[in-house]
Amino acid sequence: MNWSGLDISTLILDRDGVINRETGNFVKTPDEWQVLAGSLNAIACLSQQGYRIFVATNQSGIARGLYTENTLKKIHQLMLDQVSQSGGVINGIYYCPHVDSDNCECRKPKSGLLRQISEDHGIDLSKSVMVGDSIRDLQAGMGAGTYSALISRDEELIHKLKHDFAAPMAKVPVYADLPQFVNDFLA
Repeated sequence: MNWSGLDISTLILDRDGVINRETGNFVKTPDEWQVLAGSLNAIACLSQQGYRIFVATNQSGIARGLYTENTLKKIHQLMLDQVSQSGGVINGIYYCPHVDSDNCECRKPKSGLLRQISEDHGIDLSKSVMVGDSIRDLQAGMGAGTYSALISRDEELIHKLKHDFAAPMAKVPVYADLPQFVNDFLA
């Protein structure tokens, strides 16, 4: 994708699978937080180029009783500290604590978290990119009117994206990791 011709000011990143390792069993404590290689430097590069960066993440582990909102705040503070130590800034973190059956507006694939970011910070979502590692993330971004990018090495997921969905979803660019996306985005 040729990002250079677009007027982008903001990037909205999913957390698990984009910034930190997706465990498949929830990140329940700060000790379980494992940064993906290169993700902190990638965020720092974006920050240093003047982009605003937000995190929008589903955290149903709260509703499931696996961890508390206070524990989530500690995990997010660790993430913010590590990003800062790498020279980057995350301008805000938004999360949905619900499960699918709650049918809330903030749980991706719905776009409530992105719309809240827009309202709180005066963000033009049409000048934003949602970067996620799931179809849900892409659907949330497209529902909010953002550009989207997928971070994945999962061949089955990539095949599903390219063959089971119509454009524009099927044309979403796919990157192996956040550093690869940032390199292409800033090129």
